[in-house]
Amino acid sequence: SFCSYLKVILKMVTAHTIRNIVGIIGNVISFFLFASPAPTFSKIYKNKSVEEFKPDPYLAAIMNCMLWVFFGLPIVHPDSILVVTINGLGLVMELIYITIYFVYANKKGRLKVICWILVEVVFLAIVAACTLSLLHTTARRSAVVGILCIIFNVLMYISPLTIMGKVIRAKSVKYMPFYLSLANFLNGSIWLTYALIEFDIYLTVGNGLGALSGIVQLILYACYYKSTSKDDEVKERERELELSDSRLQSTS
Repeated sequence: SFCSYLKVILKMVTAHTIRNIVGIIGNVISFFLFASPAPTFSKIYKNKSVEEFKPDPYLAAIMNCMLWVFFGLPIVHPDSILVVTINGLGLVMELIYITIYFVYANKKGRLKVICWILVEVVFLAIVAACTLSLLHTTARRSAVVGILCIIFNVLMYISPLTIMGKVIRAKSVKYMPFYLSLANFLNGSIWLTYALIEFDIYLTVGNGLGALSGIVQLILYACYYKSTSKDDEVKERERELELSDSRLQSTS
């Protein structure tokens, strides 16, 4: 009968399989978030100048991606290959962006990039060495690295919080591009779902905050969209193309 056939299908589709499907969807959404700064760097390449552009969000993203890649390794947190794939890809893309910035930046900008990259590599090396040599179970390694990942995720939410503050004070959404807010919400939600299917406290906390941040941004957009002038709407479209660095949220 149909019911018997359905029961067989449901038994075949395990929670692990569903989790993998959700994780693949999360990889796709996260990829588009990582790709969102492409127009900004295309402009830098064409103009042969970084102008007033700041590399800070991308330097922060590099550290965030490196930590999540390390967290997802089998020797630290088993069964997290999809966390490794998207953050590994994200790391490559962020390095490409920062390389373009480095090529066209002035001496001060280049020095800043070199110093921060060195600090981040040294920090990760210390974390990896201490974790692998002093902690001998994946549970303990996951706890230490997972907490560090959450801390860096929280720090990366400071920027969206300041933007939300501007929206409330100005009663205008010109500072907060709609499509990036929607993408951040979807990204946080899909990875939160991934974390809850086979409960993972570290992924749950990080992406729960991301989903919550996205919801708040969308609520603010609904509240203040009508009070935004037409000129501000034009500026908002420009920000969606040129200032996509504000999209940096948790991507794992």
